[in-house]
Amino acid sequence: MPDGHLPLPPAAAPPAGSPRLLGLAARTARTVLPPLAVLGVVLAIWYVVSYCFLAPRRRFLLPPPHEIVAEGFLDRRAAGEILTALGGTAEVALAGLAIAAVIGVAAAILMAQARWIENSFYPWAILLQTIPVLAIVPLIGFWLGYGFWSRTVVCVVIAMFPMITNTLLGIQSVDAGHHDLFTLRRVGRWRRLIHLELPSALPAIFAGLRISAGLAVIGAIVGDFFFRRGDVGIGALIDNYTRDLSSGRLFAAIIAAAFLGLVVFWIFGLAARLAVGSWHESARG
Repeated sequence: MPDGHLPLPPAAAPPAGSPRLLGLAARTARTVLPPLAVLGVVLAIWYVVSYCFLAPRRRFLLPPPHEIVAEGFLDRRAAGEILTALGGTAEVALAGLAIAAVIGVAAAILMAQARWIENSFYPWAILLQTIPVLAIVPLIGFWLGYGFWSRTVVCVVIAMFPMITNTLLGIQSVDAGHHDLFTLRRVGRWRRLIHLELPSALPAIFAGLRISAGLAVIGAIVGDFFFRRGDVGIGALIDNYTRDLSSGRLFAAIIAAAFLGLVVFWIFGLAARLAVGSWHESARG
């Protein structure tokens, strides 16, 4: 070099895809860290209440989290009971959700075909939703017995209304310009339903599935309390732990039931993103 200085080595190029990885890490942090922070605050308050506000002889009312984990999840017998009961409840909830989804979507499609059909059947769907499920559970037991199908019917009764309302709203919310385009091409009613209305209603249908999934888990647990034949569900197990005053296992069973509802909700959220893709706001982010 004329000035006697050695040339500097070229700067290393950033690794390919690093901005993408950084963006993914940032989105993951924004999604995961806030719930973890809330969990930390809840656990801290839990410990304070358990050790500072409850005398040792009354601590069974709210045992500290590590005792719940030890008694309910680390104890092999208790963990086996909870997992087995959770599997039975999940089976009932998924069966009830599937039936509720089929009936709900079919009823919404039927009501969307004519205003007089909607006016005839929609009030009865509302009436079914407003009846307290605990009031009809004994009738379901009288009619169907006290086994698997009785618990499934409870799930259907609870979970069907969101499927009807969300699907009907999705079908009726199709853009008028799209309807005009199909009318110009002289597309029939059923082809319009299959190629326009149902695809456009998918975000609303999956939103209804996510709501109904949580309700189906609740219905399965309610059915467990009343119908005890067949496999023991998590609701029956919660009742057994309550009568035995096994507070640690009781809290563990409740946490497991809540986790089941969360997993089902997350699964249908993921299914919505895969089915809807990126063309709708509800599937982005």
